[in-house]
Amino acid sequence: MGRLAVVLGSNATGPGSEQLRAAAGGQDAEVLLRHGEPGGPYVPPHLIDHEANLRPLRAAGCDRVLAVCSVGSLKEEIAVGSLVCPDDFIALQLGITTFDDARGHMPPGFDGEWRERVLAASRSAGAPFADGGVYWQTIGPRFETPAEIRLLAAHADLVGMTMASECVVAGELGLSYAALCAVDNLANGVGDAPLEVGELEATRASNAARLAEALETLLPELAA
Repeated sequence: MGRLAVVLGSNATGPGSEQLRAAAGGQDAEVLLRHGEPGGPYVPPHLIDHEANLRPLRAAGCDRVLAVCSVGSLKEEIAVGSLVCPDDFIALQLGITTFDDARGHMPPGFDGEWRERVLAASRSAGAPFADGGVYWQTIGPRFETPAEIRLLAAHADLVGMTMASECVVAGELGLSYAALCAVDNLANGVGDAPLEVGELEATRASNAARLAEALETLLPELAA
């Protein structure tokens, strides 16, 4: 079996995220910060080169990815602070592929066996992740309008800007892929109050601590 790669998102770039980065790097796993290293330039979602990010993981002997993602909830019942392991995604606007031939037609998606192993590890740790849900990837970097969110919410549960692209590329490169999504906000128009970026950043920081605790428990089993 190859090595584990942990991909961290915007949860790992803000204040208070040092513990999360330390937890991810505390095991025999490769750690990738998809938006760039702290102190360096921030790469916004629509400019991320997922192939350039993921190919070095393959070169380092990785065969599976646990992707940590910051998401908005499209349903009030999926509360801020929830940790969700989605089972499908929608990203109809994507034309992303690493191939320029017929191989680009391969069906994308999460690796079922690897995803179940992640869920089982969370259950054995006594803090089970919510199992299932559909993630809708928007283009970004702006947030969505309330009307757009109403459209998305009829078909999906979570909204983000990076994970589907990353999953597609990972699969084409032969990396088994599963995602752990931290709900950092209710999507714009879902809650009673409008989405405030400052409040989102504060919630993301508190969720980073929860994610660090989860990874400290899970990674020894998942890296084995």
